[in-house]
Amino acid sequence: MFTRTIAFLAIATGVAACTPATDGAIDSKGQTFSAIAADEVVMLLGTEPFWGITIEDGKASYADPDHPEARSFAVARFAGNNGLGFSGGWDGVPVTISVTPGQCSDGMSDRTYPYVATIALGEETLRGCGYTDRQPFTGDAAP
Repeated sequence: MFTRTIAFLAIATGVAACTPATDGAIDSKGQTFSAIAADEVVMLLGTEPFWGITIEDGKASYADPDHPEARSFAVARFAGNNGLGFSGGWDGVPVTISVTPGQCSDGMSDRTYPYVATIALGEETLRGCGYTDRQPFTGDAAP
């Protein structure tokens, strides 16, 4: 099941044929995707179920209502078509994160986020939105 989830993610988000990178991703025209710098803090979130991931300095922290203490784990950044990917995991749970440009709504506020996030968390697929410390969401800070 996990293999099928990853295959779906690769096709759906254009990160197939990925190669390791630290400076961004390659877009569909072969240009370097440089919208998210390697030193930016990436924040991802989702609703139904609620979850959050922060990626900074090669580490990701994942939290949800069942695990509010946040699980931290190392991630490798890799390039794909028109976006970034991160892979890692904890306690045998593999995690693959795809971040692609596109307006995104969390469905619960008037915020608009600059990135779409798709997470393969073990056999579960989570979908949500993302922003960075340099590329914030628009809308109310505290809806």
